[in-house]
Amino acid sequence: MYWEDEGYLISKNNFAENSIIIEVFTLNHGKYTGIVYGGSSRKQKGKIQIGNKFLLNWKSKGENKSGYFSIELIKPVTPYFFDDKKRSACILSATSLLKILLPERQTNNKIYNFFEDMLIKLKSDNWIDIYINWELSLIKELGYETNLKTNYNNGVKKALAFNRDLFMKNFFIPNNLKFPFFRHILENYFL
Repeated sequence: MYWEDEGYLISKNNFAENSIIIEVFTLNHGKYTGIVYGGSSRKQKGKIQIGNKFLLNWKSKGENKSGYFSIELIKPVTPYFFDDKKRSACILSATSLLKILLPERQTNNKIYNFFEDMLIKLKSDNWIDIYINWELSLIKELGYETNLKTNYNNGVKKALAFNRDLFMKNFFIPNNLKFPFFRHILENYFL
């Protein structure tokens, strides 16, 4: 089996001597996991950063078998924020939420487009407002409607706490999942 798609890196882990296992959120194939041979080499290491956008070629011997990726960087996102702890935490928070909450191999173009739009707008001054709205759009697309307008005007700290409570009540507690570390970090920046 073979496919080609675009997608964002949402997690990576070392595997074997010079390879890594990556998890990506793609436009047309949803969340996928695979091996990148040579992914931990000096040549590749710098570009394989969580949040970066890639052209992905996935190959496997069967639809339900594990496969491997060959990847090509389309758009670096993360390097723009290496010196900005808050925005870096924002990227890691968002990708952690996607990693935990999205089902494997299910396409969701709305979530993908909202995520991409949020990353594009991270350079703006109101980036945290955009991130908060992105979280709410994720909650909505995963099946839980909420009325944001009455709760959001109380400030960033309360809005992040409101979203955290929605995530906990609807996803994390019922499914016995651990809330993402970087989401806690992001919220703590606004205490």
